[in-house]
Amino acid sequence: MRTAGIDLSTRQRKTAVAVIDWGEDSAEVVELSAGGHDVPALCRVIEAVDKTGIDCPFGWPNRFVDIVSAHRDLGRVEVPDDNAERIAGSKRATDLFVQNQTTVRPLAVAADRIGATAVLCAGILAHLQESGIEVDRSGATGRVVEVYPAAALSQWGFKHTGYKEPKNADTCSALLDAIQKQFGWLDFGSHADLCRTSDDALDAVLCAIIARLQVTGRVLALPSEHTGVAAAEGWIAVPDGRLTSFPS
Repeated sequence: MRTAGIDLSTRQRKTAVAVIDWGEDSAEVVELSAGGHDVPALCRVIEAVDKTGIDCPFGWPNRFVDIVSAHRDLGRVEVPDDNAERIAGSKRATDLFVQNQTTVRPLAVAADRIGATAVLCAGILAHLQESGIEVDRSGATGRVVEVYPAAALSQWGFKHTGYKEPKNADTCSALLDAIQKQFGWLDFGSHADLCRTSDDALDAVLCAIIARLQVTGRVLALPSEHTGVAAAEGWIAVPDGRLTSFPS
C-alpha cells in the first residue's frame, strides 16, 4: 500500500506533500517536498496512491451554508440570540466531535482564515470527481480523507503546539526525534532533515500516516448520527489512541 499526505495551504511554498510506502511490518517515506505544488500536481499525487490524507476542511457547516444561501437570496435569516449558539453555528459536527474527544480545537472554517484554504481544497475535490476519482467527504470510502495533525499528535501523546514557523525549528526537530523514537517502524531516510526545518513537511508525513490508519480502521468511529452531515461537511479522521505498534 502507498499513502500520501498533503499539508495544504493557499501559498504553494507552504504546501507540502509526503508519500509513504507500507510493507508488512515497516514503512518508508519515499517522497517528501515542500512548495511548488499546484492543483493539477496535487491531484496527480492523489491519483497515484491508495489513500491521501489532506490537512484541510472538506466542507462548511450546514447551518452556515443555509444562512449564507438565505442571505444571498434575500431570504429570512435565522440568527440565534445566544452568542454561544452563534459561535457553535460556525463549527462543523466533526469540529465539535474532535473538540470533545481530544485536547484540540479545530479552526472554524466558517470564521477563520482556514476558509480560504478550504476553497482551494473544494477545487481539488471537484477536479478529482470530474476525473472519475471517488470522493467521499466522510473519508470512509474513496481516495481522500480529511485529517488534522494536531489532533493526531494529541492522541499519540506528543506535543501538538509550538512547533510551527521557522522560529520554532528546534521544537520541530525535537518533535521529530520523539516521533522517530516511538515509530521505530517508520524510516524517514534522507527526508528527516526537511522535517526538522519544515513543520509543513512534518505535517505532510503525519497526514500520510493518518491516511493509513483510516484504511486499517484505527481511527475513532464516525457516529451513526453524523453520517449524513459528514457527507456534506467533511469528517476528520482522528487516531483512536496511542500508536505503539505498526498500523497493520
